[in-house]
Amino acid sequence: MNPLVLFAALSGALAVAAGAFGAHGAEGKAAEWLRTGGQYQLIHAVAALVAAQLGARGAGWVMLGGGALFAGTLYLMALGLPRWLGAITPVGGALMIGGWLWLAWSAWRG
Repeated sequence: MNPLVLFAALSGALAVAAGAFGAHGAEGKAAEWLRTGGQYQLIHAVAALVAAQLGARGAGWVMLGGGALFAGTLYLMALGLPRWLGAITPVGGALMIGGWLWLAWSAWRG
């Protein structure tokens, strides 16, 4: 079993569910947060799978963690939790960027 692939697949499933809920079951700002979180989480779940295949597991884990933190805070706000969680969202964004830079570094090093 490959834990990175397992968590990336579960992350992808959650992203699709959140996006669908945002499109069909939520309104206003909550719908926007769900769709945005779902989009970023799904992209980074796929990117983590690619990183795993390329042997850049660290980059994959950082992308996956960043996507989960970024999307997770948006999902929680959409479900009615306090908006101060939005202050944490950029940390997830920074981790996603860091994962991409780690992947680029891994590719450059060969």
